[in-house]
Amino acid sequence: MSQVIAQEQVRTFTQRPAEPEARGQSKQKVYETKKTIFRFDQVVWYVLGVMEVLLAFRVVLKALGANSYTGFTSLIYSVTEPLAAPFRGIFGIYVSGNSVFEWTTIVAGIVYLCLAWGLVYLLDLIYPITPNDVNT
Repeated sequence: MSQVIAQEQVRTFTQRPAEPEARGQSKQKVYETKKTIFRFDQVVWYVLGVMEVLLAFRVVLKALGANSYTGFTSLIYSVTEPLAAPFRGIFGIYVSGNSVFEWTTIVAGIVYLCLAWGLVYLLDLIYPITPNDVNT
């Protein structure tokens, strides 16, 4: 008798959750919503990666005292200036010869990472995506 009860409990725990139609949505609609959320998550992480790489280039170029009048260095500085500007003044800038160490840029990278993680986590809380959803 106890073996029958145990098997019934195992079946209860391993049953699939209610199908999307039971909640009033078609399977296709649920799939499209989760696919959109998953793609949005990927876009957020990609954009963050590009921003972090650019900010890392800025930190390294400033620390090495790169010539700001060359094309690549000028491009990096001009692209990353709007990203680092909101954090200017939080910490001082350390200068040693031509080398400049900006804590501002490092803080910007950390803040943008936290914002991206928070946005993706919030979306995952609202619309959870399971590993099975990713595989399909």
